[in-house]
Amino acid sequence: MQPIIEIKQLSYRYEKDTVLENINMTIPDSSFLAIVGPNGSGKSTLLKLILGLLRLQSGEILLFGKEISKFKDWQQVGYVSQKANSFNTGFPATVFEVVASGLTKKLGLFTFFKKEHAIKVNEALDAVGMKRYCNRNIGELSGGQQQRVFIARALVSEPRLLILDEPTVGVDAENVNSFYQMLGDLNIHRNITLLLVTHDIGTISDKVSHVACLNKYLHFHGETNEFEQFRNEDVSKVYGHDVHLLTHHHEHGGVGR
Repeated sequence: MQPIIEIKQLSYRYEKDTVLENINMTIPDSSFLAIVGPNGSGKSTLLKLILGLLRLQSGEILLFGKEISKFKDWQQVGYVSQKANSFNTGFPATVFEVVASGLTKKLGLFTFFKKEHAIKVNEALDAVGMKRYCNRNIGELSGGQQQRVFIARALVSEPRLLILDEPTVGVDAENVNSFYQMLGDLNIHRNITLLLVTHDIGTISDKVSHVACLNKYLHFHGETNEFEQFRNEDVSKVYGHDVHLLTHHHEHGGVGR
């Protein structure tokens, strides 16, 4: 089976500062990858390169088997940025309207909205547990609820790959576990390949199938069970301070892959 993403000998620098050096990574179809690492370790830069938001300087990225510079089918890729929910809370749009706007790229700006499109919006909201809020103004929701709506907006065009940058920013601590459970369900039941940047190392460890530990270099990339064998001392060297890998197990946790 063809990998969703292949990264080969990737390096990137801002002026004199190298932030990524010789990164090699293969992300399998239907996997759930968490990218972890300290602040300033190059995680968000890597996402921007995968999304084509930054131009490659050296190395290669293949997306669905095609070179990133030649890739055109961006509707296969959903993206939720770290700042997705930091917008004007008085913005006059319902949850349904926000999610429906995710169909613009697929349908075109002036395409008549049909019944089957409304069904897709409701299905996307149902997948993230937000269907009952469809008529609520987006600004009335909590940060975690808003983030779920923006994930639904990314899902509505039925992408094969969903990329999330720090998705739990703005999510209450007591709701973080259920948020990651929702992502795990999307991975399993919708067969969507997920790639997310996160600081929640312990919380996500029983949800994801693969982990990449990044700090300029790729220090670790492998399956979750291998990462759990990665000694605390090794991760602490990457972060520059002590990091304890606490695993949180849940009744329905785990991707089973």
